[in-house]
Amino acid sequence: MELIENIDQIDAPFKNAVFTTGNFDGVHKGHQSLCQQVIDKARQINGTSVVMIFDPHPLETLGMPSPAPITKRDQKIELIEKCGVDILLCIKFDKVFASTAAINFIKEILVKKIGIKAIIIGADYSFGKNRTGNIELLKEQGKILGFETIISAWTTDTDSGNRRISSTRIRNIVSDGRVDQAMKYLGRHYQIRGKVIKGRERGGSKLGFPTANIKLHDELCPKIGVYAVLVETSLGNFKGVANIGFSPTFGDHMFTIEVHILNFNHDIYNTRIRVNMVKRLRDEKKFDSIEQLSEQIRQDIEIAKEILEENGSS
Repeated sequence: MELIENIDQIDAPFKNAVFTTGNFDGVHKGHQSLCQQVIDKARQINGTSVVMIFDPHPLETLGMPSPAPITKRDQKIELIEKCGVDILLCIKFDKVFASTAAINFIKEILVKKIGIKAIIIGADYSFGKNRTGNIELLKEQGKILGFETIISAWTTDTDSGNRRISSTRIRNIVSDGRVDQAMKYLGRHYQIRGKVIKGRERGGSKLGFPTANIKLHDELCPKIGVYAVLVETSLGNFKGVANIGFSPTFGDHMFTIEVHILNFNHDIYNTRIRVNMVKRLRDEKKFDSIEQLSEQIRQDIEIAKEILEENGSS
């Protein structure tokens, strides 16, 4: 996959470009389906599959509250690449771009720069300054400028009455701690990633369970509690238990994400890890003593091992 981060970097239109665009937050099954439709159409016309996403979120540029991202920029790019598209345009959404009139977006960017022969989008797609562009305008201009407008059906799930799979739904599910359900819509475990930082330094010395502590920035955080997790490190992949919250037994009111990696005794401070959230085990709880907390952690580990084995994790 070729990554392009500025429209001006496109030297010539792509061959028979088949195009889609959106925020693609989460790159969930709906997004994956859309990418596959673009790829399939491109193959039919011996063309190029092109996806456009934006960074930062358009709402940020417009000075409006934006939702906590399910996937940060680097993970989003990785996931779209896995879909198999030819070209990913990751475009900075600034005030200049936001002021582009809908008709100019079609003529100057879609046709002149990208060279689209087909655009595949959802029925609610709107674009251009003040979001004045819509499906009707695309169809009208497509007849004049020589491209096809294809409306993609929503991807739904049967276990909730064929409701649409959307980033908003997934965000609500993760915020509620139902990470095992989120996997059904993402097609993978919900993942948080970050650099291992110094924490309370109590896990190994006081509890007997050393932890890797990571810090989130503005990405979506699962509900406070204890989770069975799979941890990807530079030294390999491991099972683990993560605590998200304030560790009330210690009473210092410090929010942390602490990951105890099973059968692991290596220094990974300042390295980046990825934590795949498999299932929530319980609420966070204040214990009367450190000994009680240590015993609960032992129980959490055994339950997590069972869950991870059931999920086919070696």
